Amino acid sequence: MDVNQYLEIFLDETKEHLESLNTQILSLEQSPEDADTINEIFRAAHSLKGMAGTMGYKRMQALTHDMENVFSEIRNGSMKVTSGLIDILFQCLDALEEYTKCIQETADEGTNENQQLIDQLNDFLKGGGQAETSAEKPKKAKKEAKAETPKEDQKWKAIPLGDPEKHVFAVAKKQGKHVYGLDIRVQETCILKAARAFLVYKAIEEKAEIIVCNPSAQDIEDERFELEFSLIVVAECEIEQIIAAAKNVSEIESVTGDVVDIDVSEYADDKYGKEDDKADTKVAVSQAAQGTAVKQSDKKASKPVVNRTVRVDIEKLDVLMNLVSELIIAKNSLVSASSTETSLGSGFNEQIEYLESVTTNLHESVMKVRMVPIESVVNKFPRMIRDLSKKLDKKMELYMSGEETELDRTVVDEIGDPLMHLLRNSADHGLESAEVRAKRGKPEVGSIFLDAYQDGNNVVIEVRDDGNGIDVEAVKTKAIERGVITPEQGESMNEKDIINLLFHAGFSTAKQISDVSGRGVGLDVVKSKIESLSGEVEVKSKLGEGSTWIIRLPLTLAIIQALMVIVGGEKYAISLGSIQTIEDINPNEIKLVQNREVIHLRGTVIPIIRLSNELDIESTKQDDENMVVVIVKKGERLAGLVVDELIGQQEIVIKSLGKYISKCKIISGATILGDGEVALILDANALI
Repeated sequence: MDVNQYLEIFLDETKEHLESLNTQILSLEQSPEDADTINEIFRAAHSLKGMAGTMGYKRMQALTHDMENVFSEIRNGSMKVTSGLIDILFQCLDALEEYTKCIQETADEGTNENQQLIDQLNDFLKGGGQAETSAEKPKKAKKEAKAETPKEDQKWKAIPLGDPEKHVFAVAKKQGKHVYGLDIRVQETCILKAARAFLVYKAIEEKAEIIVCNPSAQDIEDERFELEFSLIVVAECEIEQIIAAAKNVSEIESVTGDVVDIDVSEYADDKYGKEDDKADTKVAVSQAAQGTAVKQSDKKASKPVVNRTVRVDIEKLDVLMNLVSELIIAKNSLVSASSTETSLGSGFNEQIEYLESVTTNLHESVMKVRMVPIESVVNKFPRMIRDLSKKLDKKMELYMSGEETELDRTVVDEIGDPLMHLLRNSADHGLESAEVRAKRGKPEVGSIFLDAYQDGNNVVIEVRDDGNGIDVEAVKTKAIERGVITPEQGESMNEKDIINLLFHAGFSTAKQISDVSGRGVGLDVVKSKIESLSGEVEVKSKLGEGSTWIIRLPLTLAIIQALMVIVGGEKYAISLGSIQTIEDINPNEIKLVQNREVIHLRGTVIPIIRLSNELDIESTKQDDENMVVVIVKKGERLAGLVVDELIGQQEIVIKSLGKYISKCKIISGATILGDGEVALILDANALI
């Protein structure tokens, strides 16, 4: 049984269970008596233990086993949930995440035993359920005594032995090795019997050579056995060591064994081949058993690939399947239409329209399949806020809404870091201390809000707090101190520009550096990451009342609706999502403000950007001709892009230009047009 093939599934499911445990343990802290939450936690811990055991990750299995014991005592009512226990359980989750990360990178769990955590869990067990434990002891002893199989009922004796097996035993005895029979019984409560049997095989194979098993290895792998199975093995060590190794596997009720007493003198000659050929005989006899072994070297050979799976509702796949069949019908219609010359007129155009309709629907369906709720990212934040509350000694509560909002999988994987930085920022810089809040007449517990919602072709995520807000003067002073701006620049900057200085790399208003903040990397990471996803960040703040950080992201990064334009004879695409209006402007309407060209449009002064200058192309328009100006928006800022001609709206597939051309920020990618020509996609955010 090669466990490598299951690594991807193991990692995906482990991450899901850890997310669930994080959420459920937080709920348990709020309502320690909730039986449903306790049962849910117990199930998740039990599943984690089973999965780790099946994959052979013993350290991970040992830790989850002790966690499961604690939850079992809580479930029985013999232990109470305390704040200290919750802290230790969260430390255990961190340790499990560390194991998972290690497995993801190396396919191995590492060497950290986390003995300290296991000891702490056991201390809680002794302290919390002492009376229960002592009362249980005689019961357990009784159960174990009953489980031990008496010698006269040795089931391995019933295994039929053929001549080849007896020959192997004869050769083994000649070499001074021992032949043992073993009976193994799995606990009745065991969920995955085959997996337990496989682990027993692995444990025994480290000490001995398995020659025969009953039922057969194939039957055991297919779970075609009750709770017991028997083995006959050849080993150099004592039987006690083999029994101990097998008993070390969890959910094994008993392991008994004895020396196989069989007369093999007549098989010791060359009747079944030379002594040197014994390996071939062994392979023939124990082929099925050895097929279940997994070599450590194989286990570490390949690094698992993660975050490549998306769970899809079967209905979405049905829609996709129907659309693909429609596409095939459309293709066949086009083939037949093109082969008959008479129908090349209106009929052909109809087929093209039909094809266009199907491909648009197909695109929407594929997009829906790639969409996943942002829940997987935001679920870890309540735990983070709880930890920050203790670390910063501030009372705070996180309120979340819109976790079911869906985003493209590639975007969801990337937004965890920016959101984490914004929440830490709100907790550390935003919320005031309890004394300051009391003076201002605010509730003692600070509130942080994380809201997500869809807005047209974008998803908006807001992080708000009811804290101090941004002190614009303090930011300006710090920026001048750090040499980010000159005092003269500071005088002419408006409030919004000063707040945007917070996104400057290495800039922080913290008085001292702590492990929460002060290094000036948080907001810099937020801005660069969100802009790399073709999104934007905006800040609104009111001193003394709080601040709001708004992230706006595109629903998908693969296919977009774009306006195709011509600048100097070359075709360019501008995303429709950022376009407000298209204006026809007379050159006389252009004014100069601070030496920059602007237009006055319906009460708003809008700076204009001549794309021919930015792209270093000769414009085909005369200076006195009316200009085509595309008004684009980034947050609340507007700008007018001057183009030569408009082609029209088109659905385009974005192709990345790769890291070699990533320095040119105003080009976000390229697309291939219907005639095979390549058009570059302009990033309006970068231009503004």
